[in-house]
Amino acid sequence: MRNLVRQNLGKVVAGAAVALTGTAIAVAVALPGAAGAGERDAKAEANAAAQQAVRPGVVEKAPAEGDKGVGSDPLTDDEIKKAEQLAMGGGLQRSARDVEGDRGPQHLSTNLTEVDPSEVGDATPARRAEIVYYDYKADALVTKTVNLDTGKVEDTQTAKGAQPPPAKDEMREAAELLIADPLGADLKKDYKDATGKALTSADQLELSGFIFRKATAPRAPGALAKCGEHRCLSVVSKVANGPWIDTRNLVVDLSDRKVTKLG
Repeated sequence: MRNLVRQNLGKVVAGAAVALTGTAIAVAVALPGAAGAGERDAKAEANAAAQQAVRPGVVEKAPAEGDKGVGSDPLTDDEIKKAEQLAMGGGLQRSARDVEGDRGPQHLSTNLTEVDPSEVGDATPARRAEIVYYDYKADALVTKTVNLDTGKVEDTQTAKGAQPPPAKDEMREAAELLIADPLGADLKKDYKDATGKALTSADQLELSGFIFRKATAPRAPGALAKCGEHRCLSVVSKVANGPWIDTRNLVVDLSDRKVTKLG
């Protein structure tokens, strides 16, 4: 815990910058004597050309994203919203609980699925999304496949003991539990040493983490015996614009909301 270590899943929207460069500007030179009408016209045209040439560059807006992708295009915002709304049907919203214990499952990911083998030869195969949740009430991974063309949930899989990488919200909640727990005293002291400020919220940290399983640490304390069945995380914290704070000897069981020290 006392070891400070030095630092080593969005959409990118680009606009096309259009600028006027290298434009020659005509300059009228008045010779001695009265200027004729032709000379005055030439001066006016030159001034207009100069004003046109120095107009500022313009950044064009990115093209509007369609409500539906084509082929292997990434899911659009509209498709993601539609898929997740459809996936929450069937009572999942009412029965499941997220990482904070609130109603509804914990969302982990939403991705475009591969084309169904039976549709490989089709000119326009159906687009499907796979939405993955973790239900903390049942300690189960729930995966739903949604057909975006028909608007139907085609498949639902529920698995015990399946532990994909943690989502951002899960890492944040694990850090909050660390900060609130007596075992987080060293984390708070290291943060104070690095910044001169008190650590009171996970929002003050940059976080990464990984799933902890009892099988990977045979000598782990008995309190971690259910890790793998429960959703347990090892969290590594980083001071914003500063060093990493190594907290890998602490494991957070998100299922029972407890912190345990290894060794």
